Amino acid sequence: MIKSSLPAIISTQTDTDSICWRLNIVAELEYFNGHFPEQPVLPGVTQLDWAIKLGCLHFGYDCSVAVLEVLKFQQLMLPDTQVDLTITHNAAKAKLIFAYSDGEKRFASGRIALNKTEQTTLQAAEEVND
Repeated sequence: MIKSSLPAIISTQTDTDSICWRLNIVAELEYFNGHFPEQPVLPGVTQLDWAIKLGCLHFGYDCSVAVLEVLKFQQLMLPDTQVDLTITHNAAKAKLIFAYSDGEKRFASGRIALNKTEQTTLQAAEEVND
């Protein structure tokens, strides 16, 4: 995992197997520095890092990625925007399905397959502590 900080979270909505965060992507984020001088763009690797960290934290996984699937970066994420990061959990397959959007505008999406043994270890530790 890259060393990073998470963006400001404006709001959160949860459902049984999904969560949606409204994120504030301010121009002062260090990730815009040098990427690119004439038009700053939030790097795709940063978007992916945020989805992994927030998704794993919420659904109880260690951040141990097995495979990244069907990654798509449809539109550039520019400074001073607000976006929704929606993550759906497929527990049977230990996958997180993420999408960055703002209304009908889609920025990025994909699936994150996690190492199942990592969640099992976390769940076992939680059961022992309960």
